Amino acid sequence: MQEQLKKEHRAKMERAVNDLHHAYETLRTGRASVSLVDHIKVAAYGSEMPLVQLASLTTPDARTIAIQPFDPSQISAIEKALLASNIGITPSNDGKIIRLHIPQLTEDRRKDLVKLARKYAEEHRVGVRQARHHLIDAVKGLEKKSEISEDESRRLQDDADKITKEYIEKIDKELAHKEAEIMEV
Repeated sequence: MQEQLKKEHRAKMERAVNDLHHAYETLRTGRASVSLVDHIKVAAYGSEMPLVQLASLTTPDARTIAIQPFDPSQISAIEKALLASNIGITPSNDGKIIRLHIPQLTEDRRKDLVKLARKYAEEHRVGVRQARHHLIDAVKGLEKKSEISEDESRRLQDDADKITKEYIEKIDKELAHKEAEIMEV
């Protein structure tokens, strides 16, 4: 039962780290990445569809994202969705392919993106700490019900602290990597 508790809470912490990684993929870094647009929903065929289901997304060079619709009749709907999204890039349409030219980031914009990356990291650290808190509450509940001894409770709480430290370090590594990527000129 104790190992099951640790495994469940480790999984919660792992999800927090994975969610942070996904959040970082959507941050602009001055380099073209299809992850900037793959989350965009397009009104097509009577419903909201993910852009990746309607078009081929490629990066022909470091500053361009090319979007080639599978159905050319959907090009205007895709362009409309790109304009409505909050990516801050105006698409150029040649009738067959939509191109997004990623501008060079200014120093101020880079600093703003680093602040945002730090904010995301802190939110996910809080998530990891909350998982730790829930684990410790569960352990204390088991101790109170006399299902585990006081020594086992203390050991499990120490394990919770070690696991938490491990995942906080993972988040810090992700943050350092993203900061370096954003500040790279």
